[in-house]
Amino acid sequence: MGNVLEQVPVSIQIAKEQRVLTPEARTFLSELQRRFNPRVMELLALRALRQAEIDQGRLPDFLTETTSVRDSEWRVAKAPFDLECRRVEITGPAERKMMINALNSGAQVFMADLEDALSPTWKNIIEGQINLMDAVRKELSYTSVEGKKYKLEAEVATLVVRPRGWHLCERHFSVDGQPISASLFDFGLYFFHNAKELIGRGSGPYFYLPKLESHLEARLWNDVFNFAQDWLGIERGRIRATVLIETILAAFEMDEILYELRDHAAGLNAGRWDYIFSLIKKTRRHGRFSLPDRSQVTMAVPFMRSYAQLLVKTCHRRGAHAIGGMAAFIPSRRDKQVNEIAFGRVREDKLREVNDGFDGTWVAHPDLVSVAREVFDRALAGKAHQKHQLRQDVNVCAIDLLDTAIAGGKITRNGLEANVDVALQYIESWLSGVGAAAIHNLMEDAATAEIARAQLWQWIQANATLDDGTAVTESLYLQMKEDLLSRLTAVRVGRFSEAGEILDKMVLSPEFTEFLTIPSYAYLSDG
Repeated sequence: MGNVLEQVPVSIQIAKEQRVLTPEARTFLSELQRRFNPRVMELLALRALRQAEIDQGRLPDFLTETTSVRDSEWRVAKAPFDLECRRVEITGPAERKMMINALNSGAQVFMADLEDALSPTWKNIIEGQINLMDAVRKELSYTSVEGKKYKLEAEVATLVVRPRGWHLCERHFSVDGQPISASLFDFGLYFFHNAKELIGRGSGPYFYLPKLESHLEARLWNDVFNFAQDWLGIERGRIRATVLIETILAAFEMDEILYELRDHAAGLNAGRWDYIFSLIKKTRRHGRFSLPDRSQVTMAVPFMRSYAQLLVKTCHRRGAHAIGGMAAFIPSRRDKQVNEIAFGRVREDKLREVNDGFDGTWVAHPDLVSVAREVFDRALAGKAHQKHQLRQDVNVCAIDLLDTAIAGGKITRNGLEANVDVALQYIESWLSGVGAAAIHNLMEDAATAEIARAQLWQWIQANATLDDGTAVTESLYLQMKEDLLSRLTAVRVGRFSEAGEILDKMVLSPEFTEFLTIPSYAYLSDG
């Protein structure tokens, strides 16, 4: 974690760019940008308008104008055979060695991440696309500096790719003088180079779609899919997309999102960490939604239980897969006792998911695949999924999705310090080119850092107090930050000064910063 960016000879980097950014690929990307980026901008403007409405008291609710979609009977397209069984899905950045280990892990699906787990340096973005091309063609290999060789096994996980969200751009590729949408860039390059190859190998171009806030954003993705398939002469419907329900607004439009993508939809995923961040962000001007320590906001608290159960019910009614949330623990190579405690918690989490009706779940480390799979194998008893569990007993209202009451919830000094610590360490790692950071035996990505810095802002703005009566103030935050920076920089050299600068701007500003990756992007040092 936190290594300084590897220096790549210019000639090698140019050769890699030329392999990915062929003239034909450039033409395709430019056409995507010209056709669809105006709608991206319109939808981002709608996000801002909706936030203003929430700030003024119009809280999230189910849409009246789409009642007919929720009330009528329809189903998404049947899943392709290699997305039929999704009991365990492993995730990680599109980094060569990590991809090989993930694809060989025994999980049914590997989500290669170009988003929250990948720091978007130009080197990382280009190499990520090359790694994906090699993985699709079963040519992915890696030799460590010690000489250890890694290669793909005969049977590997089904590959699914997560592009960056609508809110991000890619500054290294411009169309008509403007940076391209990062979503269109990531999707377009992977699809252009690999769609036909995947179909020829009996699979298909499969995607995870992040951070959607409305069915209109899903409609845009569906139009992008249709255009891309038509451009390459591929039958419509070969693309399959699983949508991460990781914003509070999307939770109120799950039916509508599946409906817009119904010819391409594969399922929904309970993106728990970004979901917590989204609730903090969207209700930031309403003190009654202030949350306690992150460690106390579990899947067992009311608003998270309602969200998870509604997701399962919605998916199964529509014939889609419901995929559970992340187990982010990184097993220790030295402390078996720590592992046993953590494995027990992972089993408990996965047992709750399978009992709720989820068809599969996420893990962040290969050693957790067998732990999660054992739970789902036992419960599913040979079935590929449990879509027959319609959960007609679940009846979730708007108030349930906003019920943030947590019995015994409190803000502690340890919780406050943990947020400062995680935010500093993650931002430093991200600036150094590493987007999946091992911090305190957890695999942290941008989502958990978002929770940490959002809670710091929220607690200061709400004049919150710790359980010992201490007020959460700017000065208390600054004192903790300086103490932590002293400790961190005493251990190793890194970009901690810039990380502290970025964190200060987000925590101390009277206005909330929508995503930490937006201001941090300007600090990336790869040009």
